[in-house]
Amino acid sequence: MGYFPIYVMRHGETEWNAEGRFQGALNSPLTETGRGHAHQLAAKMAELDLTQFDIRVSPQGRAFETAAIALARQAAFLRTDDRLREIDVGLWSGKLRSEVSANGIVLEDTPDGPLALYEHAPEGEGFAALRARCTAFLNDLTGPTLCVTHGITSRMLRTVAMDQPSASLEHRPGGQGMVHVVENGVHRTL
Repeated sequence: MGYFPIYVMRHGETEWNAEGRFQGALNSPLTETGRGHAHQLAAKMAELDLTQFDIRVSPQGRAFETAAIALARQAAFLRTDDRLREIDVGLWSGKLRSEVSANGIVLEDTPDGPLALYEHAPEGEGFAALRARCTAFLNDLTGPTLCVTHGITSRMLRTVAMDQPSASLEHRPGGQGMVHVVENGVHRTL
């Protein structure tokens, strides 16, 4: 299925990102570096005409704060959409990556790559549910959209928009304070 152009912005660095801690449904504030990411995004966004764009933001504080800084000159208000929240990591929320385990074995990585770790989170959302949520979001769009979201959700949105399997998440570039564009099934980074 073809989708309208979508610009996907990831929030700036948070205290928990810097510590290597899973956030999922929880939140931690932006670091000075994270606020710097948001100001860099503001400069990048100032070069774009967003008047025809629907702007949607994850309701989680780190994404909302990034959007407030990055889009202050272009958005009179920020509309939140719960479907843009980060993947829920269940019992791993708030834990350091080095502390989490599946079946008693610490998982620093998996054979399928580091992002596959999110599939193992006890009582977590998992990729199938995240994909369904992202697909529902994309199916509801009525025009070009800029969304401000999180690392794993950003990758899944772009994966769905390119009509790729969830297993290809590892191949989507990430990075805090980044904006990725998918248009006509083609990905590029601003």
